[in-house]
Amino acid sequence: MQESELGARTIKKVSRRIIPYIFVLYIIAFLDRVNIGYAALEMNKDLGLTASTLGLISGIFFIGYFLFEVPSNMLMHRIGARKWIGRIMITWGIVVILTAWVQNANHLYILRFLLGVAEAGFFPGVLLYITYWFRGKERARAVALFMTALTVSNIIGAPVTTWIIDNINWGGMAGWRWIFVLEGIPAVILGITTIFYLTDRPEQAKWLTKEEKGWLISEIEKENQGKEIGKHSSLKNIFGSSRIWRLSFIYLTLVTGLYGIGFWMPTIIKSFSNILTNTQVGLITMIPYIFGGIAMVWWARRSDRTGERKMHAAIPPLVGAIGLMGCGLTTDPILSIIMMSVATVGIYSIFGPFWAIPSLFLTELEAAVGIALISSIGNLGGFIGPYVIGYVQDTTGSVEMGLYFISIVLFICFLLVFTIKKGLVTAASVQQQSKNLNIR
Repeated sequence: MQESELGARTIKKVSRRIIPYIFVLYIIAFLDRVNIGYAALEMNKDLGLTASTLGLISGIFFIGYFLFEVPSNMLMHRIGARKWIGRIMITWGIVVILTAWVQNANHLYILRFLLGVAEAGFFPGVLLYITYWFRGKERARAVALFMTALTVSNIIGAPVTTWIIDNINWGGMAGWRWIFVLEGIPAVILGITTIFYLTDRPEQAKWLTKEEKGWLISEIEKENQGKEIGKHSSLKNIFGSSRIWRLSFIYLTLVTGLYGIGFWMPTIIKSFSNILTNTQVGLITMIPYIFGGIAMVWWARRSDRTGERKMHAAIPPLVGAIGLMGCGLTTDPILSIIMMSVATVGIYSIFGPFWAIPSLFLTELEAAVGIALISSIGNLGGFIGPYVIGYVQDTTGSVEMGLYFISIVLFICFLLVFTIKKGLVTAASVQQQSKNLNIR
């Protein structure tokens, strides 16, 4: 059998085994992270929360996430993906369920922080896990398929979550409280199944033939040889790498936009009309995410097909900035949804090509720290975006200035990627790129 046939068969089997499962895990993870934005449609009134308080509650999750993400990824690399990711899901599911019984803002501050601690390491851990199983030229598509869960979680979660608010009040408990119970339980169940379903490494894959395992292990080892930072590997080198810090700041600006609109989109849409029910808000919220999910996969496939990374990572945040600026400038509900869809397309399309870049110059061990560092610093944007929009709404009575702020942040994201030196970041030859890639 020719190697090309063996390789295609192996990659197909790996993709079918791993991608759908981690996709479902991320749907649950992201929904449990942002469902507070939907709960806020009724929760704010019941608990007396202001917009800036909600912004702080939404964002404080990322402080716990930031503090524990790097250690979590290092532990996953040592303990193994199936046990560690399973543990993460079980603990975050328990924290989400407990959120149903909060009585005031202080309870929410504590539980949202603990949720960040519990979930820390899940996202970079899965990205690291993907590097164990996929070569560089397939990673943008693999990451995009995994991260399409971001849009699908909102496409599914928006109508389901708002329907729960309007229709479920079992035991006299408000619908917004039942959101946390009903959406926290799946995390616990999937955490248990993860321990039995995932395979830590290709060497342990009983569902691959000996020939397939040998091919995949050989291909991954080939890519790990000769990577520049890996020749003198140390935590000091990783934390002192200008490449890592630049990518971290790029991701910070991107995540500011992602969660800025993610947490506040239901509230923004409800402001269009005072006759919209919560369920109708949820249905309208689906629209931008449907376009975002389609664009995300198409753009990542294009990046993998052309082998080009830099411009595929630079153009999307510029599109997102234009969309948010347009959304802030118009008062027409239909045009607002169109511009919000443009913004969502831009923000989500960067993920595949962006996360294919670190593995071009990080070896496996370094990736455990490097990817977590980029993710943890970047996710501080999840604190900045929601809080700024909430503060601006309390101060000005509208969210327009907050949208302008995030638009500017996304434009900075575009400039940071566009000004990466040494031309295009490609995926044609990982060894050569690791020598030539110069992110300063």
